[in-house]
Order: sequence, then structure tokens, then C-alpha cells
Amino acid sequence: MRPVLAELVALLALERIEENLFRGTSQDLGWGRIFGGQVVGQALSAAGQTTAPERSVHSLHAYFLRPGDPRRPVVYEVDRIRDGRSFTTRRVVAVQGGRAIFHLSASFQVTEEGFEHQADREIEVPPPDDLVSEHILARQFADQIPEPLRARATAERPIEARPVAPALLGRPAPRPPHSQVWYRTVDPIDDDPALHQHLLAYLSDFHFLGTALYPHGRSLLDPTLQLASLDHAMWFHRPFRVDEWLLHVIESPSASGARGLVTGRFYDRAGRLVASTAQEGLMRQR
Repeated sequence: MRPVLAELVALLALERIEENLFRGTSQDLGWGRIFGGQVVGQALSAAGQTTAPERSVHSLHAYFLRPGDPRRPVVYEVDRIRDGRSFTTRRVVAVQGGRAIFHLSASFQVTEEGFEHQADREIEVPPPDDLVSEHILARQFADQIPEPLRARATAERPIEARPVAPALLGRPAPRPPHSQVWYRTVDPIDDDPALHQHLLAYLSDFHFLGTALYPHGRSLLDPTLQLASLDHAMWFHRPFRVDEWLLHVIESPSASGARGLVTGRFYDRAGRLVASTAQEGLMRQR
């Protein structure tokens, strides 16, 4: 496993400091605040470490309350709300400097058999082998990336992303609010299903809110915009591996009131729907 991926796996493992208290460090991705997907993944990890191993997460709902400082540790306080016969519920509050910056509720379930169906994937996309990785694209267009973000954007990454239709940096032309991105870790990882869920939660925040900007011809790098994730939700449907290609199909059905809504669906290479996502974010003209 490459060091950059091993660092991310260790980041999500957390340090246990009390029965229901965990501490995590942060990666600085160049934005001046903690990446939202990292806090989601770490909070889910904290919740899972207080849950019986035979129960896996099936849903999470979270709110981002304040921007986090990547230079300081984050403490995760777990509230063991309920342990039922089939379901376990946990609430996690992420604290930094004595103030809550994020909270998450997650539900875990024992494995059960039941009814099975899924809606057909309505869009056909090229396979990942036919696409260029975002890392290569960043290096090709490094001159369009602001100097404070350039080193991070072009550095080695733990997650490989291959967008189907990459958005132009700077001032892109308006386009429909849809995007599709293939993801996988850069190396194989352990078989632990919980680790794969934590990593999917982490990467689910990439390319998300930016899709809501497409119809307006704006990008995440636009300095005239104030952008921030407000909430995040995920539902885990079927087993998967993040070291094998997963396709995130994203759309933004609405933007209003200085907020944009995005929803997404993760599929594996066989077309199985493995997870669903949703987020609302702040989209404010400064």
C-alpha cells in the first residue's frame, strides 16, 4: 500500500482516548479548512467502533456546523443512543477547541435477507479504462489552478478519480447539472467491510456540490463564491469494495435560497446499486 493511502487509512482509524471518545488528525487539502468527507468518514469510524462487529452501517445523516481547522486535532464524542435486537443507533459530535463543528447520526443493522430490487441505471458511461485520471488532468492544467491549491491538486492521491466529462477550471461554460465519476483506491486494501464503508463516506464528498454550479458556469475555484457543505446523507444498500471501480452518478435537481441540492448513486462495475447519497450546500455570491 502506497504511503499516501496508508496515511488515509490510519487517519480514519482514529485514536481511542476513552470508552466513547476518539481523537483524529486531519489532512490539509489546501482549502484552509478540513475536508467535509474526512469528518464524515472519521465520525462514522468512531460510531462503528462502539458497535458490534456483526452490524454494519446502513444509513447516516450529518450536519456541518463550523469549518474545522486541519492543523488541530478533532475529538469525536459518541452517544450510544440505542442497541436493539436488529438495529443499533449512534450519535457522534465532532468537537474542536471546545465547540461542535459537526454531528452525525448513524444506524447499523445485522445482516438480513429480504426483498430485493433496484431501479435500472439510466445512463451509459465509458468504462474507467477509457478515461483519464483527474490527477493527470490536474498536472496538465496546473497553470489554471490557484497557487495555494496547486501543490495539493497535483500531488499523489490515495483515491483515483476518473471523471466522465471533466469540468473546465476557471470560468467553465454552463452545462446541465449532471456528472459521473469513477473512483477506487490507488492500491488494494484489507477486506474489512467497515473500512470500505468509511472510505466511501470519505470520497462521497468529492465532485458533489460542484455539480450544482454547472448550470451557472461557475467552479469551486471561483473566489467570488462562498461554498460550504451544510448536510450530508448516505444509504448503504449492498456490499462493495472501494479498491475496485465504483461509479458515482450525480445530479443537482434544484438550487434556490443560496443553497444547492445534489443527489447521487454509487454503482459497481456490474451495475449493482451499492449506495445512495444526498447533500445540500451553501452557494452564496460574496
